[in-house]
Amino acid sequence: MNLVLPDISAESTLPKAYSHSLDWVGMENIALPVHIENTRCPSQINAFVSLDDPFAKGIHMSRLYTRLLELTKISNLSLFDIKHVLKDFLESHKGLSEHAKIEIHSELYIERPALISNLSGWKSYPFVLSCQLLKDQFEARLKVEIPYSSTCPCSAALARNIIQQRFQTALANQEISLDQQQIVDWLNTTDAIAATPHSQRSFAILNFKLDQNIKHIPLILFINQAEQSLMTAVQTAVKRIDEQAFAVANGQNLMFCEDALRRLYSTFLNHQNIKGFNFKVIHAESLHAHDAVARGSWQW
Repeated sequence: MNLVLPDISAESTLPKAYSHSLDWVGMENIALPVHIENTRCPSQINAFVSLDDPFAKGIHMSRLYTRLLELTKISNLSLFDIKHVLKDFLESHKGLSEHAKIEIHSELYIERPALISNLSGWKSYPFVLSCQLLKDQFEARLKVEIPYSSTCPCSAALARNIIQQRFQTALANQEISLDQQQIVDWLNTTDAIAATPHSQRSFAILNFKLDQNIKHIPLILFINQAEQSLMTAVQTAVKRIDEQAFAVANGQNLMFCEDALRRLYSTFLNHQNIKGFNFKVIHAESLHAHDAVARGSWQW
């Protein structure tokens, strides 16, 4: 015996007074694992379709969920795979919806080596992959957050100035002479290095409009290129020799937030895998209680 159960969404219609098309209807924070860059990424996924029929009671949310499950079976998720699922969303809502969207909120874990020693550790990079399909028009956007260190050029100049003044005073007071070893010994004292530049944890929030024809999602490529551009990526496991190398990297890459943004701009302008970008860098000031921020975009 086949039991026929009622489908309220299909059988019910709204009174005219309440008949309105809706931009998006669906589900948020669906717990699903996906594989991106051959890495398993536990994710929170949002899935929506538009409700274009003003008299329809609602959409079929279970149809969205069952089609999302297809993404968990793919070993290396591509834009083509997501586009295929979005097409299934619309096919399963024919007559109801013309617009579909998937948002994948997750983190990518990458093992990173230390700068000098043989140590290594893991870093996480939060990202959001958002894809939409409107009839035959597909759009994909990728947002990734990258932490790095920034040393203020102004504080570096002020610290050097203090050290120069201390050196001149020590010479004038005959605390030291121009003997090489005396100078080397003096430079190793707190009297000499009386000031240091201030550095801060900083973040690059990168939004990319992806070329829909790319074969895979170039998340690791973007992360690596951004870190190579900034030159001061935060570290994981370190020995003292690595910490010293990190201090050198900061000293050789003094950056205001404007400098950091311009470095990223130069790296990704006219990039072959993207059609546009919108960037924000945040220097979480160690001098001030507020943050220094710069924003920039291209074809956004």
